[in-house]
Amino acid sequence: MSWRSPTDRPHRGRTKLHRADSRRHHRSMLLQELFGQGPASRADLARASGLTRVTVSELIAELLAEGLVEELGAPERTGAESRVGKPPTLVGLVPSAKHILAIDLSVDDQVVGAVLNLAGEVISRDARPLEGRRGDEAVEAVRAFAADLITTSTAPLLGVGVASPGVVSPDGVVVDAPNLGWSDVPLAKILGQELDQPVYVANDANIAVLGEFTFGGGAEGGLMLMRLSTGVGAGLVLGGDLLHGHGGAAGEIGHVQVDPEGDDCACGRRGCLETHLAVPRLRRRIADGAGDAAGDADAVLAEAASYLAAALSPVVATLNLGELVLSGPLDLVEPLARIAAPLICDRVMPVSAEHFVVRATALGDDGVLVGATGLVLAAELGVS
Repeated sequence: MSWRSPTDRPHRGRTKLHRADSRRHHRSMLLQELFGQGPASRADLARASGLTRVTVSELIAELLAEGLVEELGAPERTGAESRVGKPPTLVGLVPSAKHILAIDLSVDDQVVGAVLNLAGEVISRDARPLEGRRGDEAVEAVRAFAADLITTSTAPLLGVGVASPGVVSPDGVVVDAPNLGWSDVPLAKILGQELDQPVYVANDANIAVLGEFTFGGGAEGGLMLMRLSTGVGAGLVLGGDLLHGHGGAAGEIGHVQVDPEGDDCACGRRGCLETHLAVPRLRRRIADGAGDAAGDADAVLAEAASYLAAALSPVVATLNLGELVLSGPLDLVEPLARIAAPLICDRVMPVSAEHFVVRATALGDDGVLVGATGLVLAAELGVS
């Protein structure tokens, strides 16, 4: 009798796990197709996914039973099509089947949240002042806020998405968020246990760029979103994938020093990009200006745009980005986008500037909340 290593033996548990993973992946493929392309027949889904019609029919039956999809009847037919065979039955997503709780912690001294459906449409919303809370007190304020907002949901909750400033690890630990006084805070674990829900936490700029890419028509070639709020951060989608970087700190451009003699920054250094572009600082400079208010605002925003262009031009050129999207208060980001666009294009090669676009977010003030919805959709349903 020959000896066999344990690693050579069939592992039934592992086989079952692989089958479960495969089935989950196949479900995600169908949901992604319906999410991105709209209603389709089972035959259309089989062709698009490469799955057999039997497998598609089984999975659609499962999704119908869960209420995630519904049958919509046959499409309208014209001409010769109306006389050939039995028309197929279309199936489509049910946006109201599940709700998602989204929380944005990047707004100045506030916790902002909303309950949204699977299409990213807001069902209810709320906001509360943090009143300077930091550390454990800020965590408790977020927990209490989330617990109250959950009660406004009228459908089963798919999960909770939280957008936090600072560096956030893939498992939802806030590694460093100076403005909230957080260091190595396992926020996803804490909220998940307290709320009894799957909770996903990510950097606010990463969440915003996911929202722009999923719901806002972002370019697939290369999209960078800069989030202007209490702090300044950026998220990048390259080739359809979110860029995390070494240590999960990709996009921390707000703490690139652009003015060594500038103001003190929350990170402990001086003259970071954040000291020129953070919303509270921009508003303070505009309010403190003398003379004509409109002129003062233009001058402040022009100076801020010059620092933005200096910091981002090397990134645009290096990555050959297609779009830079500014997210934040529209009265600030719209003029900043307009002023910064030619400044960046003047600093890079013509080939980099030819099709490059700088614009304000298409999602308005709800960009981060909608992005948090996309975070939960990706984690729970495999939809992006």
